[in-house]
Amino acid sequence: MSSRLIFWISNSVRILLVAMGTAVACYMWGTVIGLLLGLLAMASLVLVQLFYLQRLADWLDHPTSSRLPDGWGAWTDIFSRLYKLRRGDEKNQTELTEWLARFRQAMTLLPDGVVIMDDVLFLEWCNPAAERHLGLSLTKDKGMRVTNLVRSPEFMDYIILGRYDTPLTLSFRDRKLIAHIIPFENRRQILVTHDVTESERIDMMRRDFIANASHELRTPLTVINGFLEIASLQPDLDIPTRNAHLKLMSEQGERMQRLVEDMLTLTRLESMDHLLRTEMINMRGLLEQILQEAHALSAGRHKITLDFQGPDIRGSTDEIRSALTNLVTNAIRYTPEKGEIQIQWRNAPQGPKFVVIDNGIGISPEHISRLTERFYRVDKSRSRETQGTGLGLAIVKHVLLRHNANLLIDSIPDQGSKFSVQFPPAIVFDA
Repeated sequence: MSSRLIFWISNSVRILLVAMGTAVACYMWGTVIGLLLGLLAMASLVLVQLFYLQRLADWLDHPTSSRLPDGWGAWTDIFSRLYKLRRGDEKNQTELTEWLARFRQAMTLLPDGVVIMDDVLFLEWCNPAAERHLGLSLTKDKGMRVTNLVRSPEFMDYIILGRYDTPLTLSFRDRKLIAHIIPFENRRQILVTHDVTESERIDMMRRDFIANASHELRTPLTVINGFLEIASLQPDLDIPTRNAHLKLMSEQGERMQRLVEDMLTLTRLESMDHLLRTEMINMRGLLEQILQEAHALSAGRHKITLDFQGPDIRGSTDEIRSALTNLVTNAIRYTPEKGEIQIQWRNAPQGPKFVVIDNGIGISPEHISRLTERFYRVDKSRSRETQGTGLGLAIVKHVLLRHNANLLIDSIPDQGSKFSVQFPPAIVFDA
């Protein structure tokens, strides 16, 4: 049975009961009294309807401040429906609030900047990434024109031309951004910014690495190919000259081999798949081995000493040996003959410390911050003489990063250098 039919039946029954009661009253007490009683009953019904109508009006004026009233008769069904509608609205409102909170959280966590603007480019909302990219502040800049906040001629031209199909490459606040405006409903617009500063830096590093590696390999290859060409054109070349050529080719071949090995080592250290496998490192044995190799490289041209007062540590033996050997080797290469080199291994409250001190040529302050860059050389001609690959300190930096250690460099030109490796206390091996 439909609710409409129930409504009319229930009200018809009430009216019928009033009519019957009036007829009974007229029969028992006369027509006048019966009609008065009937009129009073009908007035009561009207007053009840007006009473509930007033309660409904009051609730509609303040639907959230008071409880939905109870009903009588047809009003029971009306209030029941309103109650269901209200519960449904509350549920939808709760779900909408949750979805809105999730949306805002997702937009907040996005790495790309998102700016919502109205039809005249006034700021309505932006996420934290957009604040970082464009220097905006939602609390301070809301309601202001975005073109007045992002002061860039390129951005202004992009807005004026309105060619939004093509993204804009924008250099702004020491960042390189890809900006794209997307029109959407009600003539609003969304400005999306993607920060490509880091990827551009990595691409530049990759290009520089390839260019530097090609340059470093070109010289030895040119020497080897030149001597091979001489050997093929002059088969009767005298023995001393041929031996001299073979010696130079062998040296250049070894240089290429060292360069390739260093590049492979650096690539392996930078790989996310290359996990650090730690073990107990016998530091006395390791440093004595490095000292022997240092004496062999120096060939008696330097005074090299070892001061051992530190503990054994945990780490990768091969990586630590590579890093410390590079530091000692650099000290030998850049210290003139008769110079002194001190190797120290000591324990300290802040953790074990490896130090290499020399009285060599030293380094100017403007070069120190760039020493760990790939192929960076203070003096390129000097580096060729010392047979360095330009990757040694880059390898040292990545090894130390993997072991949570720091490299400290102190140097004075023409007086010497001090390279210190500060390891964390947690790296000490406790037997």
